[in-house]
Amino acid sequence: MEFKPIKNSKIYEQVIDQIKNLIYEGKIKKGDRLPSERRLKEQLNVSRASIREAFSALEMIGLIESRPGEGTFIKETPEKNLLEPLSLVLLLEENVVEELVELRRVLEVDSVKLAAERATEEEIVEMEEHINSLAASSGFEEKSVEADRLFHYTIARASHNKVLYYTMISISEAMDFHIKNTRTKLVSRDETMRRFLEQHREIFVAIKERDSSKAMQAMNEHLSYVEKLIKNEIQG
Repeated sequence: MEFKPIKNSKIYEQVIDQIKNLIYEGKIKKGDRLPSERRLKEQLNVSRASIREAFSALEMIGLIESRPGEGTFIKETPEKNLLEPLSLVLLLEENVVEELVELRRVLEVDSVKLAAERATEEEIVEMEEHINSLAASSGFEEKSVEADRLFHYTIARASHNKVLYYTMISISEAMDFHIKNTRTKLVSRDETMRRFLEQHREIFVAIKERDSSKAMQAMNEHLSYVEKLIKNEIQG
């Protein structure tokens, strides 16, 4: 792990850039301990205040963590903060609901295929728990929305494709923001909730049976139904 002396302005940003470059080069990995402030001060030829400023910024976005008595480490698991930039960009965009739904279809049809092939027994149990929560939450909008969200996130995680999972998480806030009112209306309707529950059960059964084709078809039909409902709401 080698650092180069820094001479220019905006010193803390250059400290961050060097840490990022070492991550890209594979010289720093998840869980690694970073050098102490004193050692970095000597290697980079900067003040400890600049090191602390860089560490503070990296900790704020969730890339590193400080452990009292141990040091500063690269986090093992990325936090939500690290995945927010794309969502923030999309939050500022207008009229992107249909595009978000299209992206969700691309991500989730593939993720359910992989989940049917790769899900662990524990993940399958977790999916079933979320479906049971969805069934029990009829009439309770917030609980229904949360159970639905967790079911889909568990499928994405069960794909065991980190890039796919993190991409889905990164757009989740924008999706929730843009369709919040529409989603609330949808889950408040008994017929819609009945169909949602049936469709989620079909997806779950296909995953449990390790039938990837059936799982993809069930997910595609569910998202087509959701897309149709959302478009109807948007168009009034």
